[in-house]
Amino acid sequence: MMRFHVISIFPKAFDSYLGESLFRRAREKKILAVKTYDLRDFSNDRHRKVDDRPFGGGPGMVLKVQPIEDALAAVERGIGRRRGRKLRKRTILFSARGGKFDAAAARRLARYDDIVMVCGRYEGVDERVGRYLIDEEISIGDYVLAGGEIPALVLMEAVSRFLPGFLGKESSLEEVKGSFPTYTRPEVYVSKTGKRWRVPGVLVEGNHAKIAAWRKAKEPETKSG
Repeated sequence: MMRFHVISIFPKAFDSYLGESLFRRAREKKILAVKTYDLRDFSNDRHRKVDDRPFGGGPGMVLKVQPIEDALAAVERGIGRRRGRKLRKRTILFSARGGKFDAAAARRLARYDDIVMVCGRYEGVDERVGRYLIDEEISIGDYVLAGGEIPALVLMEAVSRFLPGFLGKESSLEEVKGSFPTYTRPEVYVSKTGKRWRVPGVLVEGNHAKIAAWRKAKEPETKSG
């Protein structure tokens, strides 16, 4: 079973999405487990403060090292061992300066037993977290988000697709079946403007060789789009 551990100041942000559809079924079947940790629970401040002003000045606040180190230590204690063997764990920090996340990275991470994710907020995370406490920094794209919660969901879904049983059939993977345009009934749809939108004829003729050739020809078109 793959286990995801998410450290965030907004742990409840994950409840809705992870409680639906594929994730809900995968958790019920014990294909994967997700545990969230409220970073504020690890603050040594009576006001549960986990951030402070940046050295050198500048706007915003920066997440401190101490609560993150303590949260990671708590995760480590909870992981333990499984069936007498040391578990393979990968600790990730989401950062705009991290390596680009893609399908190859998702497949690589799917080989681990436990993935620990640190979700940054505000103006970022103290650089010493990335330097001394995590295994790698990851960026999910050339844009900036308010925090690491959405990247954590993206990573969990992309990785989970490679876990046996998550999609039901391995053939559901686009990496296996290919990526091409798909259609369903009706064969002819009359739009609100009165225009008739048809399914390509090759898909309804029943010639599987022609269908396979058509889909193969359409793959580059879909990927480039």
